[in-house]
Amino acid sequence: MVTGEWDAERGERLQKVMAAAGVASRRVCEDLIAAGRVEVNGEVVDEPGRRVQPGDRVSVDGVPIQLDPTRRYVVLNKPTGVVSSMSDDRGRPDLTGYTVDYDERLFNVGRLDVDTSGLLLLTNDGELAHVLAHPSFGVEKTYVARVDGVVAARTIQQLKQGIELEDGPIAADRAKLTGTAAKDGRRGTSTIELTIHSGRNRIVRRMLDAVGHPVLDLVRRQFGPLTLGSLAVGRTRDLTADEVGRLLELAQAPQTAATPDGRRRPPARPGGRARGIR
Repeated sequence: MVTGEWDAERGERLQKVMAAAGVASRRVCEDLIAAGRVEVNGEVVDEPGRRVQPGDRVSVDGVPIQLDPTRRYVVLNKPTGVVSSMSDDRGRPDLTGYTVDYDERLFNVGRLDVDTSGLLLLTNDGELAHVLAHPSFGVEKTYVARVDGVVAARTIQQLKQGIELEDGPIAADRAKLTGTAAKDGRRGTSTIELTIHSGRNRIVRRMLDAVGHPVLDLVRRQFGPLTLGSLAVGRTRDLTADEVGRLLELAQAPQTAATPDGRRRPPARPGGRARGIR
């Protein structure tokens, strides 16, 4: 996958390619190779002198490495009031203000409603973006919603068991009540954490409307293996090599058939994550 400075005939040394991909220092990469933790095209390599060619598949502890240095992966904590596109025919704020500092032409993977804030992935990797954004793939997403009213335990169970919407049944993969704030003479509010695979339009808002608790604020905290963490609203950060690897691993994993209620789960990842190698 890497072009440019590579020796087209001889390739590049494996540890050099790994270091350039941000896995670790060249010395640590040599140690990873010697420990048998690195595979090239599905075969374990334990000799640091191994040369790799553009198009070879390299992984550490089963997690793929993105060898193409032209690929960029960025997480944005999208504010409310910003549309999830690079332009808007209604003149509303869009994503271009968050990509001007990057040389690459970035675009968003999927969308968040204009009134929803939180994690949005920006990249120039069109192939990966297509897979992750495709509705049939169903990447797991976790939202935190502040809703109107005090939510009962039976309502949480109803969200997990499934409800009927106008475009078919839907169920949360996980749902839990994380807090309530009752007020004298008023309904109060509740905070719910909801995890789903469905990519249907405004699905979280519609689910919570259907159980009688309209959304007041909605934040996406997780997209696949990516989490928002402490990233401030309106700020961006580059993904780590480990995060990129987990995205690639997710995109390359065989898919299971989606069910009508949106419960489809990606299969478990083979092997462990490449942790503790920096």
